[in-house]
Amino acid sequence: MREEYDLDKVKNLRKNPYTKKERTQVTIRLDTEIVNYFKSMSERTGIGYQNLINSYLGECTRENKELSWK
Repeated sequence: MREEYDLDKVKNLRKNPYTKKERTQVTIRLDTEIVNYFKSMSERTGIGYQNLINSYLGECTRENKELSWK
C-alpha cells in the first residue's frame, strides 16, 4: 500500500454519504447547573454531554416546542 495517494487524479470524488450531518461550532454561555445536568447524564449514558445537548435541542426543533418562561 502506498504511503501517499494523489487525490487530484481521482475523478468523481464525492462526499461520503455515511458521514454525520454537518455541524457548526458555536460559543454559547449556559448556566452551570444545566451543564452539570447534561454531564451527569453523560456519565450515566456514555454519550458525550455536547451530543446530549444537541439531541435535546434537535428534539425541541422537530417537535416545534414553545418556551415557557419562569
